[in-house]
Amino acid sequence: MKKLTTKEEAIMQIIWQMEKAFAKEVWEALEAPRPHINTVSTVIRKLVDKGYLAYEDFGSTYRYYPLITKEDYTRKVLGPKLAHFFDDSYKNVVAFFAKEEQISEDDLREIIDMIEKKKGKQ
Repeated sequence: MKKLTTKEEAIMQIIWQMEKAFAKEVWEALEAPRPHINTVSTVIRKLVDKGYLAYEDFGSTYRYYPLITKEDYTRKVLGPKLAHFFDDSYKNVVAFFAKEEQISEDDLREIIDMIEKKKGKQ
């Protein structure tokens, strides 16, 4: 699966949120200054070609939907970054943000609770 550009990621974020969307709906959801609608349509067609989107045909228009979940894409993109910057260690990721004071004690407690709940389900 090919890596997405910044524009492609922005459009995928919108489609993941909407679940299904026409090009005009995607264009309307973009932050100003918006590119031309034709640019949005071109990027969407590239996402179809790359295998990220599929579409339903409504005659003269198409409604697009994702073929990959946001979670799967996040895993694909973050995995190599973790390996490169954090020695493939989630512990190092959390420690980095704690040192930078970008994660609070409450956030850490919430993460620990999530881990403990997941362990309890296994």
